[in-house]
Amino acid sequence: MALTDVAIRNVKPGAKPIKMADGGGMFLLITPAGGKLWRLKYRIDGREKLLAIGAYPEIGLGEARRRREEARELIALGKDPSREKQREKVRSRIQAADTFTAISTEYCAKRRRDGNKGWALATATRSEYLLSLVCGSIGRLAIGEIEPADVLTAIRRIEGKGKLESARRSLQLASMVFRYAVATARLGSDPTRDLRGALAAPTVTHYGAITDAKRVGPLLRAIDGYEGQGLTRLAMQLAPHVYVRPGELRHADWGEIDLDGALWIIPAAKMKMGKAHHVPLSRQSVELFREVHTATGPAGYVFSSIRTRSRPMSENTINAGLRRLGYTGDEMTAHGFRAMASTLLNESGKWHPDAIERALAHGDSDKVRAAYHRGAHWKERVEMAQWWSDYLDQMRKGADIVLFPDRSEVIAGEKNV
Repeated sequence: MALTDVAIRNVKPGAKPIKMADGGGMFLLITPAGGKLWRLKYRIDGREKLLAIGAYPEIGLGEARRRREEARELIALGKDPSREKQREKVRSRIQAADTFTAISTEYCAKRRRDGNKGWALATATRSEYLLSLVCGSIGRLAIGEIEPADVLTAIRRIEGKGKLESARRSLQLASMVFRYAVATARLGSDPTRDLRGALAAPTVTHYGAITDAKRVGPLLRAIDGYEGQGLTRLAMQLAPHVYVRPGELRHADWGEIDLDGALWIIPAAKMKMGKAHHVPLSRQSVELFREVHTATGPAGYVFSSIRTRSRPMSENTINAGLRRLGYTGDEMTAHGFRAMASTLLNESGKWHPDAIERALAHGDSDKVRAAYHRGAHWKERVEMAQWWSDYLDQMRKGADIVLFPDRSEVIAGEKNV
């Protein structure tokens, strides 16, 4: 006889367990302690088994019957409902662990150790920071539950603070995390694929740089007369000679620099392209490094923070020094020393373009070509480093500056020889 809610509510526990059948193998078990538990008796592969459906009144009579029918459908298909229930628990547990934060952390760890394609330290730090901005909104959500609107809301919050480039890059990185989840069979598709074009395009700005030879001398003389922190002055004096990226200069470590061998080897982990970079040092560069050595050597950061030797100089230090000298961000920046060297070295017509590119540590997608040019142009790069420092000295002294002809004129002249 089928059960009713009234009969279930009125039944009293006894000294022994009581079973109240509802049909189809399902019954309500009333324990001596007063518990009322739904159970389904069934047979699968010739064996009798028992499925726990839930407790009354959390699972009402109607819901218990619905679950009974679902279980009977599985049995008809030859599936064991108890085993399927266990599998669902495992799937739910895995899904709960697969939050956006968990998978983004896993993805970033993979990219850090991804061989030749691995992220450099600076790239990894920046990427993890940008992803943390997204995690603030969707980090706790299971990755399979995240919809395009959720991601867009998270990115809009970044965009709303005026950080348009950070918003754009955060969306790119979030997409990489979603695609990683797809590749590792934890997600069906990337929910950001339809969000392209949804954000405001950031205005592209270029680093301020002095590339006119006539203006380089005054800049170098102004740096020599800098009256602020001595370490800041030395960093600004060295920057044009080595023209590495500002982050590479700030994070320079004495263990990387061989002053006797006039060589600075920047580890792959610190490089944007993820490859070790060899920097030949001119006599002037070595002299500047030796001067810094008296202050911060022989170990640790070359340009350490004024507050603690355990941290590098602030990323704003050189730019702040340039502002103190009267140069605006549109005129000159720490990164501008690279553009200065690139422009004037190319305009000189004295050096192979590939040697200049290698000196700037620009990547080469052709691995064979990159390996060839790394070796083929080393001698030229050593000579170029010294020539460049000598040329900087010439401009600093205010001597007559040799204005190089247009590169096209040089090429045309070579053809006419």
